[in-house]
Amino acid sequence: MLALLHTSPVHVPVFDALRDETRPGLRLRHLVDEDLLARARAHGPEAVAADVRALVERAVADGARAVLCTCSTIGGVAEAAAAPAGVPVLRVDRPMAAAAVAAGRRVVVLAALASTLKPTADLIDEEARRAGRVVTVRTRLVDGAWAHFEVGDTERYVRLVAAAADAVTDADAIVLAQASMAPAQALTTTGVPVLSSPRPGLAAAACAAGAAGAANRAAGAF
Repeated sequence: MLALLHTSPVHVPVFDALRDETRPGLRLRHLVDEDLLARARAHGPEAVAADVRALVERAVADGARAVLCTCSTIGGVAEAAAAPAGVPVLRVDRPMAAAAVAAGRRVVVLAALASTLKPTADLIDEEARRAGRVVTVRTRLVDGAWAHFEVGDTERYVRLVAAAADAVTDADAIVLAQASMAPAQALTTTGVPVLSSPRPGLAAAACAAGAAGAANRAAGAF
């Protein structure tokens, strides 16, 4: 079983649909805590680290073989919970960051929340160091978009994100920093590759959960 840690309930059907399309046999357990993002925005991600660890431990106690955090703002503190939990804990945007680094030297990060910009830029820098590449990361806030998301106007939200992506010309890759921005990927017309996190993030987490489950079964055979 794979547990998913969300800071918005809108992600639940998105990841269920991706699971049905790509991993129909995978069992998901969704944990939603909207307050985590609110507090992380106000006080920084470390302010919610203890609560994130508690949620991860709860997921493991319920049988999770791996945990996927779908919130980019708190992804770093979620990953830090892996060692004490004893299972893989992944942030949804890491595979996307690796793909951005592989795409070229110039990466533009788009986010609708200012609190997401630095964690995503830091993650891309980390992946660049890991790959031995030199990458320049620029961040841009999609002004006004988050207000539409908060009131449920997701159509306007993703159209603003797509328009912001189409305005980028001097980049080798455009990163949509938040999982909620993923639908904008299909609306863009830019020739620059536009990357989003849910699909590669779920794929990586499903592999981690499967590997952990296989390891546990093998250990039980002795």
